[in-house]
Amino acid sequence: MDFYSFFNSSTSYRVRIALALKGIEPIFHGVNIRLGEHRDAHYVATVNPSAVVPAVVDGNFHLGQSLAIIDWLDGTYPEPRLIPAEPVLRARVLEFSNLIACDIHPVNNLRVLKYLTDVLKATSDQKDAWYKHWIAEGLCAAERLLEQAAAREGGPWCFGGAPTLADVCLVPQVANALRMGCDLSAYSRVMAAYRHASGHPSFVKAEPKNQPDYVA
Repeated sequence: MDFYSFFNSSTSYRVRIALALKGIEPIFHGVNIRLGEHRDAHYVATVNPSAVVPAVVDGNFHLGQSLAIIDWLDGTYPEPRLIPAEPVLRARVLEFSNLIACDIHPVNNLRVLKYLTDVLKATSDQKDAWYKHWIAEGLCAAERLLEQAAAREGGPWCFGGAPTLADVCLVPQVANALRMGCDLSAYSRVMAAYRHASGHPSFVKAEPKNQPDYVA
């Protein structure tokens, strides 16, 4: 399996965690989105027509979008399962994961921030205010969902005693928020789940600083 990633992409980070949890060692390809390599004609034509990272290529099978990749990994390499099979828990995990992947991440990713500054001419302070506003909106909701989950499932992970897609999505988002200087002290359950997951070897392996294409 070939895996296309950028060290500081939170969506790539999600897939790296999933791969590590499942013990999969893909062939790594760094794609520097800061330099626009994801828009290279060859990459778009032969790897990912959406012109983004991450992407996986397994023989003739090509797939982009982190949640789709992780769902495919669950079906192809089912242990450990990251999207629960039990319908109610599955729905809860997907609800939380989509809060991050659909509500928080899209408005704060690199291309949106670059559009704010390069096209709309937002100042650095305005860009930071935008980022922190949407982090606060999203993590307030995440905190409430984790409070409910703690009352139902318990356990040190987002939903019970084992990592799920929820943790896979949460950790990169919190890591980015911390890197951007957001004050996360109000989100005690979010941060407890983040700290617990961050000590797990698979999550450590997937960290940006531990990637072959890492640039300080």
